[in-house]
Amino acid sequence: MIFRQLFETDTSTYTYLLGCERTRRAVLVDPVDTQVAHYESLLCQLDLRLVYTLETHVHADHITGSGLLREHLRSKSVVHRDAGARCADLLVTDGVPLQVGDLEFEVRHTPGHTAGCVSYVMSDRVFTGDALFIGGCGRTDFQQGDAGQLYDSIQCQLFSLLPDTLVYPGHDYHGNTVSTIGQEAAKNPRLGGGKTREEFVVLMEGLMLDYPKYIDRALPANQACGRAPSAERQG
Repeated sequence: MIFRQLFETDTSTYTYLLGCERTRRAVLVDPVDTQVAHYESLLCQLDLRLVYTLETHVHADHITGSGLLREHLRSKSVVHRDAGARCADLLVTDGVPLQVGDLEFEVRHTPGHTAGCVSYVMSDRVFTGDALFIGGCGRTDFQQGDAGQLYDSIQCQLFSLLPDTLVYPGHDYHGNTVSTIGQEAAKNPRLGGGKTREEFVVLMEGLMLDYPKYIDRALPANQACGRAPSAERQG
């Protein structure tokens, strides 16, 4: 397997490139629009053909690059059916398998940060988007967020994975790159170490978080797969 972890500094967003060495087919998890030229260059260098862009949710902090990549490379955008992005090519649900050459992904619905959040599970790793961070989790105070639902998602859908499963989050603000399910289940300050659902809900309700910097621009753009309606672009 070919694997690259890419980082966009403005919004501290991780994008992941995974490629099948045999078929040269590839996916990007959570691409960012400002980085599309870099992705295209990297795909060319590695002799890979982009098949899917896998979105973990409709983002509020950056604009997805899925629309541009679809236009440039004819890749298909994958989003959960509850995410509010009907522009996607594949609207997936919990348990859907995705095959890309020899790479196998399982979609796990992990709502709570947003209603349409998913995590993508492989044999030895999981891409958790904004559901589970290294030492934290996504906020639950907008976009149909629900703290109790996020707790249930993480406990049932993620902490049920094998302890040595690698955790690759959608963001990190402290220089961390990877964790494990066992590490997060034991030591995550927000919901590890036996934290109860009630404790987690109280903690999340007490957070005083700033309004997301790019939400007013990012949300409508991402509901259109990162591309404004054609009439708006032309006007």
